[in-house]
Amino acid sequence: MAGPAHRDTNVLRWLTAYAASIVGDSVYFLALGWSAAQLAGPAQVGVVLALGAAPRALLMLVGGVIADRFDPRKVVIGSDALRAAVILAAAAVLWLGTPRLWLLIVVALVFGVADALFMPAVGALPPRLTGPDQIVRLVGLRQLAIRIGKAAGPPMAGFALAHHGEAAFALAGGLFALSLFLLVSVRIAPRPPGRTVEESTGPWQDLTDGLRHIRRHPVVGPLVLATALSEVGFMPPLQMGVFLLTEERGFGAAGIGWILGAFALGAGLGAVALSLKGRIRRAGPVQLCTLFVASVAIGAIGLLPTLVGAAAVAGFAGLVGGVCGGLSVALIQHHTAPAYQGRVAAVLALSHVGLAPLVFPLFGLVAGAVGVTPMFLIGAAVSASAAVVAALSSAVRKAELTARG
Repeated sequence: MAGPAHRDTNVLRWLTAYAASIVGDSVYFLALGWSAAQLAGPAQVGVVLALGAAPRALLMLVGGVIADRFDPRKVVIGSDALRAAVILAAAAVLWLGTPRLWLLIVVALVFGVADALFMPAVGALPPRLTGPDQIVRLVGLRQLAIRIGKAAGPPMAGFALAHHGEAAFALAGGLFALSLFLLVSVRIAPRPPGRTVEESTGPWQDLTDGLRHIRRHPVVGPLVLATALSEVGFMPPLQMGVFLLTEERGFGAAGIGWILGAFALGAGLGAVALSLKGRIRRAGPVQLCTLFVASVAIGAIGLLPTLVGAAAVAGFAGLVGGVCGGLSVALIQHHTAPAYQGRVAAVLALSHVGLAPLVFPLFGLVAGAVGVTPMFLIGAAVSASAAVVAALSSAVRKAELTARG
């Protein structure tokens, strides 16, 4: 697995499979929500979407344990096969019969379970796809695949939904099948030495061992905690605050698109920069500095009175945040013991899909009580505190991305 990651056909197959999966996710979730809306009212739509999200959040840590016990490649392939099968089956049932809300609930629950297995396993693969000197480049390429996938998914879903909900389900299932086809041919490094499944004392012990590994590690522990804090600080202003800000400032609906589009563009450019650079000297200090700068920029979005200014700062926040996030993931994966990659990836994913959304109501109360601008500033302060937490560790301040001796 020597050579640049962006020229490695094995890595490129994995990236293509991952991008297809991201697009499939976007198409599936839109198809699920649209189909539920055709059958029931808003409350029922919310129930269907919540039931789909619940297994993913509740079982994410279990998925990390399974990835480490049974090899992440096998778990990725198995869970992707399950996702493709259930979505294609749903498309066939919707095509042949009368849609029913219970069918969407079953699909949402099964897909949520499969996703809880898929996400930690796919997050554990990068260190086994390329060498330590290429991990930054691979993480940057992965971030770029995520950005492209999320941008391509909604238009593709909209086109398919114009031809009925079953067409969108069929499209999503086809994308998962394509992802599965490519993943089967992906090669990874041999499983590192460690406890075998037979030697394991049990799933619960595996889970607690993984959490203990994170807590005690001088680099991984602080960075995982910092990642969770930064998600809590970043997500509410961007995913909720921007809507409130554009209404308060009179930017109009187009203002939402300009601000969020600028952030997405900046994050994509940050991913490109990491992919091109490949190697970052003094990665720990650079990650801390970019996290602090991105946090300040998030707060500044809520202070600027003009749409042009808010969009420009959002683009800058995305650029710096993209570099920061990529370095954080690269450092965590580089310093995590190979036998714990799945469990660490699960904790990181859980902080994004499970922890951060829980604080949305709290940020909404803040915005209602004291205004939108203070909400942005509080988010920035929480995110900046993540940099302080990580900086307290001398190991993080000295962390590098160099080949292990």
